[in-house]
Amino acid sequence: MRAIGQSVYGGPEVLQVFVEVPEPEPGPRDLVVRVHATATNPVDTKVRRGGSPGSPVPSPPLILGWDASGVVIAVGSEVEHFRVGDEVYFAGNVARPGSYAEYVAVDERIVAHRPKTLSHRDAAAIPLTALTAWEALVENMGVTPTDRSSEHARTLLVVGGAGGVGSMAIQIARQVCGLRVIATASRPESAAWCRKLGADAVIDHTKPLLAQLREGGDDGVDLVLNTVQPMQNLPQVLEVVRPFGHVCGIVAPSGPLDLGPLFRKRGHISFEYMFTRPLFAAAPSRQGAILARVADLLDQGVLLGTRTTTMPWDQVQAAHRLLESGRSVGKTVLEVVP
Repeated sequence: MRAIGQSVYGGPEVLQVFVEVPEPEPGPRDLVVRVHATATNPVDTKVRRGGSPGSPVPSPPLILGWDASGVVIAVGSEVEHFRVGDEVYFAGNVARPGSYAEYVAVDERIVAHRPKTLSHRDAAAIPLTALTAWEALVENMGVTPTDRSSEHARTLLVVGGAGGVGSMAIQIARQVCGLRVIATASRPESAAWCRKLGADAVIDHTKPLLAQLREGGDDGVDLVLNTVQPMQNLPQVLEVVRPFGHVCGIVAPSGPLDLGPLFRKRGHISFEYMFTRPLFAAAPSRQGAILARVADLLDQGVLLGTRTTTMPWDQVQAAHRLLESGRSVGKTVLEVVP
């Protein structure tokens, strides 16, 4: 089959379009899926860069891509919930070959049926970001999906609201969990995107956060979802979180963190890594259940799709450059089957 692979670490130019690799065989709990569309995420660029530029990858070719929508063409001997012909969507497992390929094998427990109202292109934009946002809000920060008209909603700050995770977090927090949502964005187009998705207010993360919150009548926030490197903004984040609040980060710290201000506020900090469940076989079926719930919410119109850019998959290098520019809004999807 054809795939986009790499034999060395480096910039977008190391992505080879195309390489020939064997079609995957299903393990006992696996589905083999014909990929119709995949999407780009920051994890793709991080894995692509790897260690030192030009150093070889282990067991080449390395195939990236951890978002996909497609059709099941084969099932393993112990598969219970899917059959050949089912249309599905999923994020996958970073320890396995990804979805920049015509076919991919994936554990059925982290898969759900594709939302009925979404095309494969729109569905492929959703899984990784929806899982990250849902797990951060519900599992890490203890927010309960509840009536959307809650009168005493806590306030959530989403740092990086126009990115893929931020785009889903705004919606899940506001429309599903009943939180009041303040998002950060630094450009007019990204601020408008956040408001379209339901943010109650938007502030600029390139300026002091607390001063902007106070201008809007807030003395702080109860919860923070930080989608950027914490070394860049942690002092500001800890300044705005209220006593007993919670900060959840989705990017691994690149150095030691000073959590003294959080200690004084009896606050909490946690990290969300979407691949934890599949990597450690830690109740991975919860991810399939979350994706099924998200599919229902998309079909009901409670949540909106986040695809803003579509490219043929042979333009993957351009898609990576767009993602790394820091100027993309929403999600970029790569179309594998036109």
